[in-house]
Amino acid sequence: MTETPGAPIRVALVDDQQLVRAGFALVIGSQPDMEVVLEAGDGAQAARLIPSYQVDVVLMDVRMPQMDGIAATRALIDAAGPGAPRIVMLTTFDLDEYVLAAIRAGASGFLLKDTPPEDMLAAIRTVHAGDGVIAPSATRRLIEHVATTTPATELTEPSGPTGSTGVPDAVASLTARELEVLQLIARGRSNGEIAAELFVAEATVKTHVGRLLAKLEVRDRVQLVVLAYETGLVAPGAP
Repeated sequence: MTETPGAPIRVALVDDQQLVRAGFALVIGSQPDMEVVLEAGDGAQAARLIPSYQVDVVLMDVRMPQMDGIAATRALIDAAGPGAPRIVMLTTFDLDEYVLAAIRAGASGFLLKDTPPEDMLAAIRTVHAGDGVIAPSATRRLIEHVATTTPATELTEPSGPTGSTGVPDAVASLTARELEVLQLIARGRSNGEIAAELFVAEATVKTHVGRLLAKLEVRDRVQLVVLAYETGLVAPGAP
Protein backbone atom coordinates (compact mmCIF):
# COMPACT_ATOMS: atom_id res chain seq x y z
CA MET A 1 0.00 0.00 0.00
CA THR A 2 1.34 3.44 -0.94
CA GLU A 3 0.98 5.82 1.97
CA THR A 4 0.79 9.61 1.88
CA PRO A 5 3.30 11.25 4.24
CA GLY A 6 1.50 12.50 7.30
CA ALA A 7 -1.69 10.56 6.50
CA PRO A 8 -3.53 9.21 9.54
CA ILE A 9 -3.27 5.54 10.45
CA ARG A 10 -6.39 3.87 9.10
CA VAL A 11 -7.80 1.43 11.66
CA ALA A 12 -10.45 -1.29 11.37
CA LEU A 13 -12.26 -2.57 14.47
CA VAL A 14 -13.49 -6.16 14.47
CA ASP A 15 -15.46 -7.26 17.54
CA ASP A 16 -18.90 -8.77 18.06
CA GLN A 17 -19.62 -6.42 20.97
CA GLN A 18 -20.84 -3.05 19.71
CA LEU A 19 -20.01 -1.29 22.99
CA VAL A 20 -16.40 -2.49 22.79
CA ARG A 21 -16.11 -1.16 19.24
CA ALA A 22 -17.67 2.14 20.28
CA GLY A 23 -15.22 2.55 23.14
CA PHE A 24 -12.21 1.81 20.96
CA ALA A 25 -13.51 4.11 18.23
CA LEU A 26 -13.91 6.95 20.70
CA VAL A 27 -10.32 6.61 21.93
CA ILE A 28 -8.83 6.21 18.46
CA GLY A 29 -10.91 9.03 17.01
CA SER A 30 -9.47 11.40 19.60
CA GLN A 31 -6.01 11.07 18.04
CA PRO A 32 -4.95 13.40 15.22
CA ASP A 33 -2.82 10.68 13.59
CA MET A 34 -5.50 7.94 13.53
CA GLU A 35 -8.96 7.33 12.14
CA VAL A 36 -11.41 4.42 12.27
CA VAL A 37 -12.40 3.61 8.70
CA LEU A 38 -14.31 0.36 9.24
CA GLU A 39 -16.14 -1.60 11.91
CA ALA A 40 -17.16 -5.25 11.61
CA GLY A 41 -19.12 -7.49 13.97
CA ASP A 42 -17.51 -10.82 13.07
CA GLY A 43 -14.59 -12.32 11.21
CA ALA A 44 -16.51 -13.18 8.07
CA GLN A 45 -17.66 -9.59 7.65
CA ALA A 46 -14.12 -8.37 8.29
CA ALA A 47 -12.60 -10.75 5.73
CA ARG A 48 -15.16 -9.60 3.18
CA LEU A 49 -14.95 -5.84 3.75
CA ILE A 50 -11.37 -5.03 4.77
CA PRO A 51 -9.78 -5.74 1.34
CA SER A 52 -12.00 -2.99 -0.12
CA TYR A 53 -10.63 -0.39 2.29
CA GLN A 54 -7.14 1.01 2.68
CA VAL A 55 -6.70 -0.34 6.19
CA ASP A 56 -3.34 -0.06 7.93
CA VAL A 57 -4.07 -1.74 11.28
CA VAL A 58 -6.83 -4.13 12.36
CA LEU A 59 -7.85 -4.64 15.99
CA MET A 60 -9.32 -8.15 15.80
CA ASP A 61 -11.27 -9.98 18.51
CA VAL A 62 -10.33 -13.64 18.91
CA ARG A 63 -13.69 -15.22 19.67
CA MET A 64 -16.57 -14.19 17.41
CA PRO A 65 -19.54 -15.85 15.69
CA GLN A 66 -19.57 -16.75 11.99
CA MET A 67 -15.76 -16.67 11.70
CA ASP A 68 -13.33 -16.27 14.58
CA GLY A 69 -10.38 -13.90 14.59
CA ILE A 70 -7.87 -16.62 13.74
CA ALA A 71 -9.65 -17.66 10.56
CA ALA A 72 -10.23 -14.04 9.61
CA THR A 73 -6.56 -13.21 10.13
CA ARG A 74 -5.50 -16.14 8.00
CA ALA A 75 -7.95 -15.14 5.26
CA LEU A 76 -6.71 -11.55 5.19
CA ILE A 77 -3.02 -12.53 5.14
CA ASP A 78 -3.56 -15.20 2.49
CA ALA A 79 -5.49 -12.77 0.30
CA ALA A 80 -3.09 -9.82 0.52
CA GLY A 81 0.27 -11.39 1.47
CA PRO A 82 2.94 -8.78 2.32
CA GLY A 83 0.44 -6.01 1.55
CA ALA A 84 -2.00 -7.15 4.22
CA PRO A 85 -2.83 -4.76 7.07
CA ARG A 86 -1.13 -5.31 10.41
CA ILE A 87 -3.40 -7.28 12.70
CA VAL A 88 -3.49 -7.05 16.48
CA MET A 89 -5.58 -9.64 18.29
CA LEU A 90 -7.89 -8.63 21.16
CA THR A 91 -8.57 -11.04 24.01
CA THR A 92 -10.12 -10.99 27.45
CA PHE A 93 -7.55 -13.39 28.89
CA ASP A 94 -3.77 -13.05 28.95
CA LEU A 95 -3.34 -16.81 28.48
CA ASP A 96 -5.67 -17.37 25.56
CA GLU A 97 -4.40 -20.42 23.66
CA TYR A 98 -6.05 -19.17 20.50
CA VAL A 99 -3.88 -16.08 20.24
CA LEU A 100 -0.66 -17.85 19.34
CA ALA A 101 -2.49 -19.62 16.52
CA ALA A 102 -3.43 -16.20 15.19
CA ILE A 103 0.16 -15.00 15.49
CA ARG A 104 1.25 -18.04 13.52
CA ALA A 105 -1.32 -17.03 10.93
CA GLY A 106 0.36 -13.64 10.57
CA ALA A 107 -0.95 -11.37 13.33
CA SER A 108 1.50 -8.83 14.71
CA GLY A 109 0.65 -9.28 18.37
CA PHE A 110 -2.15 -9.09 20.87
CA LEU A 111 -3.75 -6.79 23.41
CA LEU A 112 -5.93 -7.46 26.41
CA LYS A 113 -9.30 -5.74 26.15
CA ASP A 114 -8.65 -3.97 29.44
CA THR A 115 -5.38 -2.50 28.16
CA PRO A 116 -5.10 1.20 29.13
CA PRO A 117 -6.06 3.51 26.23
CA GLU A 118 -2.56 4.97 25.96
CA ASP A 119 -1.08 1.46 25.60
CA MET A 120 -3.59 0.55 22.90
CA LEU A 121 -2.71 3.70 20.96
CA ALA A 122 0.99 2.98 21.35
CA ALA A 123 0.44 -0.58 20.09
CA ILE A 124 -1.35 0.69 16.97
CA ARG A 125 1.54 3.03 16.22
CA THR A 126 4.07 0.27 16.92
CA VAL A 127 2.60 -2.27 14.51
CA HIS A 128 1.97 0.41 11.90
CA ALA A 129 5.70 1.20 12.04
CA GLY A 130 6.43 -2.44 11.20
CA ASP A 131 7.19 -3.89 14.61
CA GLY A 132 5.21 -6.30 16.73
CA VAL A 133 3.51 -5.88 20.10
CA ILE A 134 5.69 -8.28 22.06
CA ALA A 135 7.22 -6.36 24.96
CA PRO A 136 4.53 -6.72 27.68
CA SER A 137 5.12 -9.53 30.16
CA ALA A 138 1.65 -10.87 29.37
CA THR A 139 2.81 -11.65 25.84
CA ARG A 140 5.81 -13.57 27.12
CA ARG A 141 3.57 -15.52 29.50
CA LEU A 142 1.26 -16.35 26.63
CA ILE A 143 4.02 -17.67 24.40
CA GLU A 144 5.64 -19.71 27.16
CA HIS A 145 2.25 -21.08 28.25
CA VAL A 146 1.36 -22.26 24.75
CA ALA A 147 4.87 -23.57 24.12
CA THR A 148 4.53 -25.87 27.13
CA THR A 149 1.00 -27.07 26.33
CA THR A 150 1.05 -27.31 22.54
CA PRO A 151 3.15 -29.74 20.48
CA ALA A 152 5.86 -27.97 18.51
CA THR A 153 4.69 -27.21 14.99
CA GLU A 154 6.17 -25.51 12.01
CA LEU A 155 6.01 -21.74 11.88
CA THR A 156 3.30 -20.65 9.47
CA GLU A 157 4.34 -17.56 7.54
CA PRO A 158 1.96 -17.04 4.63
CA SER A 159 3.84 -14.12 3.13
CA GLY A 160 7.20 -15.88 2.86
CA PRO A 161 8.27 -18.59 0.41
CA THR A 162 10.51 -20.38 2.88
CA GLY A 163 8.13 -23.16 3.87
CA SER A 164 8.52 -25.84 6.52
CA THR A 165 11.86 -27.11 5.27
CA GLY A 166 13.42 -23.68 4.80
CA VAL A 167 13.10 -22.39 8.37
CA PRO A 168 15.70 -24.75 9.91
CA ASP A 169 18.13 -23.96 7.07
CA ALA A 170 17.61 -20.26 7.60
CA VAL A 171 18.22 -20.58 11.34
CA ALA A 172 21.41 -22.53 10.66
CA SER A 173 22.62 -19.67 8.46
CA LEU A 174 22.47 -17.12 11.30
CA THR A 175 25.69 -15.78 12.75
CA ALA A 176 26.49 -16.28 16.42
CA ARG A 177 25.60 -12.67 17.17
CA GLU A 178 22.31 -12.92 15.24
CA LEU A 179 21.43 -15.99 17.29
CA GLU A 180 22.17 -14.06 20.48
CA VAL A 181 19.92 -11.22 19.39
CA LEU A 182 17.13 -13.63 18.39
CA GLN A 183 17.26 -15.37 21.77
CA LEU A 184 17.10 -12.05 23.61
CA ILE A 185 14.16 -10.91 21.47
CA ALA A 186 12.37 -14.14 22.34
CA ARG A 187 12.88 -13.39 26.03
CA GLY A 188 11.07 -10.09 25.59
CA ARG A 189 14.05 -7.72 25.58
CA SER A 190 13.71 -4.36 23.86
CA ASN A 191 16.36 -3.11 21.44
CA GLY A 192 17.75 -0.86 24.16
CA GLU A 193 17.99 -3.73 26.64
CA ILE A 194 19.67 -5.95 24.06
CA ALA A 195 22.18 -3.21 23.26
CA ALA A 196 23.04 -2.83 26.96
CA GLU A 197 23.40 -6.58 27.49
CA LEU A 198 25.61 -7.09 24.43
CA PHE A 199 27.57 -3.82 24.89
CA VAL A 200 26.72 -2.55 21.40
CA ALA A 201 24.90 0.49 20.02
CA GLU A 202 21.14 0.32 19.70
CA ALA A 203 21.52 1.09 15.99
CA THR A 204 23.60 -2.08 15.69
CA VAL A 205 20.81 -4.09 17.31
CA LYS A 206 18.30 -2.61 14.85
CA THR A 207 20.56 -3.74 12.01
CA HIS A 208 20.67 -7.28 13.42
CA VAL A 209 16.89 -7.32 13.81
CA GLY A 210 16.46 -6.26 10.19
CA ARG A 211 18.78 -9.02 9.04
CA LEU A 212 16.91 -11.58 11.13
CA LEU A 213 13.59 -10.56 9.58
CA ALA A 214 15.09 -10.82 6.09
CA LYS A 215 16.93 -14.11 6.59
CA LEU A 216 14.05 -15.86 8.35
CA GLU A 217 11.43 -14.30 6.05
CA VAL A 218 9.04 -13.29 8.82
CA ARG A 219 6.88 -10.19 9.14
CA ASP A 220 7.92 -8.75 12.48
CA ARG A 221 9.31 -9.24 15.97
CA VAL A 222 6.37 -11.37 17.10
CA GLN A 223 7.06 -13.91 14.39
CA LEU A 224 10.71 -14.02 15.47
CA VAL A 225 9.63 -14.92 19.00
CA VAL A 226 7.36 -17.72 17.79
CA LEU A 227 10.11 -19.11 15.57
CA ALA A 228 12.64 -19.05 18.42
CA TYR A 229 10.35 -21.11 20.65
CA GLU A 230 9.24 -23.52 17.96
CA THR A 231 12.77 -24.28 16.78
CA GLY A 232 14.02 -24.80 20.34
CA LEU A 233 16.37 -21.82 20.40
CA VAL A 234 14.66 -20.69 23.60
CA ALA A 235 13.16 -23.08 26.12
CA PRO A 236 9.90 -22.16 27.91
CA GLY A 237 10.68 -20.74 31.33
CA ALA A 238 14.32 -20.02 30.47
CA PRO A 239 15.72 -16.91 32.17
